[in-house]
Amino acid sequence: MGMPVITPGTGTRDQAVTDLIESVALQETALSHILNAEGEKMQAIIATPGVTADQLMELNDSVNSLVNAVTRLEMMFQAKLEMFSSETPAPPPVA
Repeated sequence: MGMPVITPGTGTRDQAVTDLIESVALQETALSHILNAEGEKMQAIIATPGVTADQLMELNDSVNSLVNAVTRLEMMFQAKLEMFSSETPAPPPVA
């Protein structure tokens, strides 16, 4: 995945909302890659011959910690989006 190209906005409320949604979408994509990598790590550890119960418990704690962090981030993303969805619409421009 390459770096996204972010262009300067127009300074309008609509552009700010669009930029915010794009930002959250990029963050969601990054989180999905992190969770996928964690899943692959889990599969590799579980398939390791001679893995101990203590190692599996340590893996479980690590996964639990990551999922909790992702949950907190998701709640923050939701709060960002709700800032705009709960506001009253902007008045139409004066001609």
